[in-house]
Amino acid sequence: MQTSLFNKTLQTKAGSAALILRVPVGLILAAHGAQKLFGWFGGNGLAGTAQWLSSMGIEPGYLMALLAGGAEFFGGLALVIGLLTRPAALVAAFTMLVAIFSVHIGNGLFAADGGYEYALTLFVALRACLIVSIKKKAALGH
Repeated sequence: MQTSLFNKTLQTKAGSAALILRVPVGLILAAHGAQKLFGWFGGNGLAGTAQWLSSMGIEPGYLMALLAGGAEFFGGLALVIGLLTRPAALVAAFTMLVAIFSVHIGNGLFAADGGYEYALTLFVALRACLIVSIKKKAALGH
């Protein structure tokens, strides 16, 4: 029973459409998570991200930066390699939803103004990854 559950969690038969969606979305997420966690690609790193979140009243800033950066970086890597795709997509989608309502919603739609356009796009793409994986699995009778 445990092996079966383990296999169901790891296995996906979502096909090439899901692959085409999850690889670029995963790369984008991993890059943004690396900015938050490690300061790569011009990011602020964990300390800078924590300070930024704290300045907006999102506390505790260090923990929130670690959670957001971890969800993006490790969730993105999981999507790219196809490991635990559904849980990774779910956690990353939740992270985008939090970003939309805690950081971006007051700035309007457009990303150029600090709006939620980018986070919403990722949220929708992640939900699509999640749905495609589940629907395909259900269609196969698993």
